Amino acid sequence: MPYTIVTDSSCNLTEATIDECELEILPLIFFVDGEQYQSYLKGEKTDLKQFYTMMRDGKVVTTSLPILTESEKVFRGILDAGNDVLYLGFSSGLSGTYEATDLLLKELSKSYPDRTILSVDTLAASGGQGLLVWYAAQKKKEGATIEEVRDWVEVNKSKLAHWFTVDDLMFLFRGGRVSRSSAWAGTLLNIKPVLHVDDEGHLIPMEKVRGRKKSIQGLLNHMKQTADEPVSEQTVFITHGDCLEDAEYLADLIRKEFGTKDIRINYVDPVIGAHSGPGTLALFFLASSKN
Repeated sequence: MPYTIVTDSSCNLTEATIDECELEILPLIFFVDGEQYQSYLKGEKTDLKQFYTMMRDGKVVTTSLPILTESEKVFRGILDAGNDVLYLGFSSGLSGTYEATDLLLKELSKSYPDRTILSVDTLAASGGQGLLVWYAAQKKKEGATIEEVRDWVEVNKSKLAHWFTVDDLMFLFRGGRVSRSSAWAGTLLNIKPVLHVDDEGHLIPMEKVRGRKKSIQGLLNHMKQTADEPVSEQTVFITHGDCLEDAEYLADLIRKEFGTKDIRINYVDPVIGAHSGPGTLALFFLASSKN
């Protein structure tokens, strides 16, 4: 039975990759000064540079769960077209999106009792979620069944390393990740945190360094310590909050250190960027250990 892989716009994949992998994307919701937007519209290019400019200008950005009636339309369209569904969702440790969508799928399965409808909490976000979805799509292209792809993601999601740094601690404070005093002190002292996503899908501060270049070097150091060999043959994702030069600098460091050729760079979407802020830089790869 043919099947379609579905994920959320928090995967931060480019339109070209979405098309190449034949994915369906559920758009998450964000608000700028109370006005509602969808974080992904197929075929329409979102001006993410402008989004981060608005954040820098002090616009109030908030987020919300997806509109489930819209998600239901997507799933019913797939099922009515004769395809089964594999949903790979945004980490339940960071959002209620997976739980809400999984509940919707359980309800839909009652209307389609002869169809296979599977879901996986990726425990991943941004390019980490995107990289897992990309690998899942490669397995599908190789002929893996829907159950085999689901099982591969379940086994390998704990090996998907996420390493982040941010440029402005005040955005992490607003998102509840650091205290006000830590945010103010860090800003005054030019302290940059290095964070990762743990095995339960939560964003965890791991260390603090002084200065942007050292925080970027910190991302590379964690890759050196934990990445699966051979790193030169891995596909690596980098996402950024409107700091393309830093993303390209990190990519160059990785190429020089490991000889890695397939490094893909894209923006952090508005739903995640609303909490991490402009200047977010994130690195994703397969690791033998995530810490």
